[in-house]
Amino acid sequence: MYGDGNKHRGIINPVKRKGEPHVGPDALMIMIPSELKYLVRTAHAQEISFNEMMMYRLYQTTDKTVTPLTLAGPFIGAPHAVIAMEKLIVLGARRIWVFGWCGSLQPGIRIGHLLIPTGAVSEEGTSGHYPVGERVPESDASLDRMVEDALRQQCLPFFKGPVWTTDAVYRETPEKVKAYQARGVMGVEMEMAALMTLALYRSVKIAALLVVSDELFDLKWRPGFSNPSLRKASHVAGRILLDIAGSLHYKDDLKHKDV
Repeated sequence: MYGDGNKHRGIINPVKRKGEPHVGPDALMIMIPSELKYLVRTAHAQEISFNEMMMYRLYQTTDKTVTPLTLAGPFIGAPHAVIAMEKLIVLGARRIWVFGWCGSLQPGIRIGHLLIPTGAVSEEGTSGHYPVGERVPESDASLDRMVEDALRQQCLPFFKGPVWTTDAVYRETPEKVKAYQARGVMGVEMEMAALMTLALYRSVKIAALLVVSDELFDLKWRPGFSNPSLRKASHVAGRILLDIAGSLHYKDDLKHKDV
């Protein structure tokens, strides 16, 4: 679980402290504050106190017949999200489901469209601290298929492909946008490369569903943060991930109780 052995182990390590909650195999990381609030209401989850609650919030469902499903957030940027994912893993999570927004780099991908990031190009400073050898940051194919199947069942169009992860939102230059467009990169955001790298390092599975919140593909910025289609698509996408994670979580809980 700790990558390439003790020589790469940090001096400070994620730990489960006394009194902190157990997290079942599935955890949702929700980047956007408004969508976190919406999904917490939808899941009838309650906030759980723990040692890092000032950095982000942790919520769990209240159905006492099954292991609680965990929701965490909000997050901004790779360092913040990775700190939280490290904690979720040490608390018990083995499948990480990420929900957030991204900017579009391709002309056919517009505000409100859905994107499954299958890999990521890193321009952030966190990934390089996790030695994963020649492996590239990518999502888990089996989890991606679950997301695809759920989207198809609801007749929702979507895109799949790599994203560009950056720390510097004000340095998304025309040259970079054109270069990543040419490489087939679909969108730009701030966390996925680091989270995917951490998943490799800690040997957990990860998948994500992103909603396009703004457009950069023609080298002009068109924000869609007040666009009703963004809010509608975000609610739909968030519920889909919540349903998938909840269903898997419930099945695993039944298997555990049957043993």
